[in-house]
Amino acid sequence: MKKYMAIAGLILVTVIWGGGFVASDMALDSLLPFQIMAIRFLLASVLMGGISIRSLKGVKREELKAGALMGTALFLGFSLQIIGLQYTTPSKNAFLTATNVVIVPFIAFLICRKKVGLKGIAGAVLAIAGVGLLSLDKDLSLGLGDGLTLICAVGFAFQIFLTSIFVKKYRASVLNFVQMCTAAVLSLVFMAASGQVQFQVTAKGWGSVLYLGIISTTICYLLQTACQKYVDETKAAIILSMESVFGNLFSVIILHESITLRMILGCVIILGAVILANSAGEPEMPAEARDM
Repeated sequence: MKKYMAIAGLILVTVIWGGGFVASDMALDSLLPFQIMAIRFLLASVLMGGISIRSLKGVKREELKAGALMGTALFLGFSLQIIGLQYTTPSKNAFLTATNVVIVPFIAFLICRKKVGLKGIAGAVLAIAGVGLLSLDKDLSLGLGDGLTLICAVGFAFQIFLTSIFVKKYRASVLNFVQMCTAAVLSLVFMAASGQVQFQVTAKGWGSVLYLGIISTTICYLLQTACQKYVDETKAAIILSMESVFGNLFSVIILHESITLRMILGCVIILGAVILANSAGEPEMPAEARDM
């Protein structure tokens, strides 16, 4: 029962993250990339600090290290995604980011020697095909922005993988607080280094960044971390690829984009990938990997 509740929780995360595409687009009208990241992660750090204040009294060094690794991976993913977006199209950016669904099982294999089931591999390939239908146009060439976005996908893949490993050993509330603090500090450093220190934020910009900080970051990452305790990292990555489905849906509802046959087919394929991956049993992890 806990596994199915966790799957439902991860799907809810993708719904909220789907709305985050629209919120990010609106925030960029009056805020620069690292400004958005600094505000969202600072806000998330304060909120998560309040939520986990009792847990922080007995925080362990291992929990600090684990949370810092998760936060670094998270920052890498978000920062390169935003920078890459300046040199490529939003559709390519979304598609290449979603390649983390294929990268996660290979990270698990290389680091933990964890075997990937045939259904898991098939689900990952199907998810990529579905996201490609949703996001890519006829031009499949790769440039600087595409390369940066591919590296961002590695960052998100490591964040998903590390979450699955550490949440089974450490407290989710502490991990999330340290993760957000790490991402916030890195965002502030890069914001200052890039000279993005002048703020001229509109009301729409504040509303968007508050959504990103409170809903899309604080609530979603608490939920993601808690749910990944019961869901294999490869399956979690495939489920989280549904973010692109809801991103397109919210674009149609809020930004009035037109519905296409490719969009419908892409959504159906991704849903099929999620069902296929979650029909497979959990692969065994070697004992030495569990002690990582």
